[in-house]
Amino acid sequence: MAMTDLTPAESPAAPQPAYPSRLRDWLAPPIPGGVLAGWLGPLLVTALAGLLRFYRLGSPKAVVFDETYYAKDALSLLRFGYEHTTVKDADKMLIADPHANIWTDGGSFVVHPPAGKWMIAVGEWLFGATPFGWRFMPALCGTLAVLILARVVRRMTGSTLLGSAAGLLLALDGLSFVTGRAALLDVFVMFWILSGFGCLVVDRDKSRQRLADMVERGETSVYGPFVLHGWRIAAGICLGMAVATKWTGIFYIAAFGLMVVLWDYGARRAAGVREPLLGTLMLDAVPAFFQLVGAALVTYLVTWSGWIFNAGGWDRGTPSSNPLWRPFEAMPKLWKYHKEMLHFHNGLHDRHPYQSWPWDWPVLRRPVAFYYTEPSGCGSSKCSSEILGIGTPALWWGAIAALVVVLGIWLVTRDWRAGAAILGFTAGWLTWFPSAFDDRTMFLFYATPMVPFMIIAVVLALGYLIGPARLPGPRRVLGAAAAGAFLLVVLANFAYFYPILSAQVISFDAWHDRIWFKSWI
Repeated sequence: MAMTDLTPAESPAAPQPAYPSRLRDWLAPPIPGGVLAGWLGPLLVTALAGLLRFYRLGSPKAVVFDETYYAKDALSLLRFGYEHTTVKDADKMLIADPHANIWTDGGSFVVHPPAGKWMIAVGEWLFGATPFGWRFMPALCGTLAVLILARVVRRMTGSTLLGSAAGLLLALDGLSFVTGRAALLDVFVMFWILSGFGCLVVDRDKSRQRLADMVERGETSVYGPFVLHGWRIAAGICLGMAVATKWTGIFYIAAFGLMVVLWDYGARRAAGVREPLLGTLMLDAVPAFFQLVGAALVTYLVTWSGWIFNAGGWDRGTPSSNPLWRPFEAMPKLWKYHKEMLHFHNGLHDRHPYQSWPWDWPVLRRPVAFYYTEPSGCGSSKCSSEILGIGTPALWWGAIAALVVVLGIWLVTRDWRAGAAILGFTAGWLTWFPSAFDDRTMFLFYATPMVPFMIIAVVLALGYLIGPARLPGPRRVLGAAAAGAFLLVVLANFAYFYPILSAQVISFDAWHDRIWFKSWI
């Protein structure tokens, strides 16, 4: 396999192992390769992602799809500290003059927490209320997500090549590309969930190393030693930022919380602890709750500081004259605000021409047209310019097969990497099914946070295809050739769709050639 081979220690159901010379090497195998090699490939694919996302970022000079909400909300956060109502033609006024006075009286009721809008506001603070300004931070986070994924997959597989391949696939995914070039919230949800997952993967290695060292030194009991998990606090902060962008991040906190408890149980069992289950529950699960949920809750509340500390926000009323008392005095009103937000989401059943259901998402049945015009200047009698929010078909359709393969591998071997990929995907997919059965309005770009886990599944499948180093040379050459061919197909597919992902002006016929199904119009 082109990955660090799976050992019995990776499975909670494994028999007691015959340890190698060092327990540390059994529980947390070292990652091969030097520092330079481990960073060079990920940085190169990140540079490609940045070039793709920042090139012509300010084009089209227009308010694209839901930018009409978040670009103005972000600007109001900069000016007032809370979301403020705007005049009717605010979008046109901002496009004509970034300094236009678009404000009217009163705070605005919003249905998403403020973290993602604060991030958009950073770009507007740096570059003004322009299309480039409000798209800057989505592009930056979309680019950095490529680096994070490449490094995380490298750590998971022990292969810089597979890590770089994962980063490349994310750089070439159409949906991640489009959401990373528009002032929407979903790319931030993806970024923070992926960051939180990365922190947990790092913590898995670090805590297993500490566990092994403490067991070998005899610093243990029948339950095993107490092991610090500092990276889980960082993960809790990242996941709190995801929830503070969109509430769907809550599902990942629950899923990842279960995941780390299973990881801890597997580690204690593999280390030969006599009571691994009780040790996990007492020494790992309780602290993990506070590290993940507690840190996330504090982070979430901090993102509401603008509304808490300032007068004028929707239903905020007059804050206490004592600034130290304001957070406590504001909690009942903030709770009421959240009840109204929940009521809105539960009652969102309006029909929309681009809505789709979660079972449609993996097959890309109904993408979202973020922007479409028919300008002149393409050398044809009729021209088109579109931003179509759609994943790269070769990648997404290939991911369906990869997820099936990886699920089978997890069922047979309990490979923790396969389990993590499946869990991350289902946390961003199956959790939408109850709302879909209730006819809630939803769109394909809601699937953005699950894309990295689809890619992890693809890369794991490619690693299994290549096989371990002990296989005969021709067998591995064929596997590597097949994996390389898949990457080339994805690259070619993305290049073909690039004009309708980036609002390029092309002939109507060229546009129509890329609309493979009627449901894509």
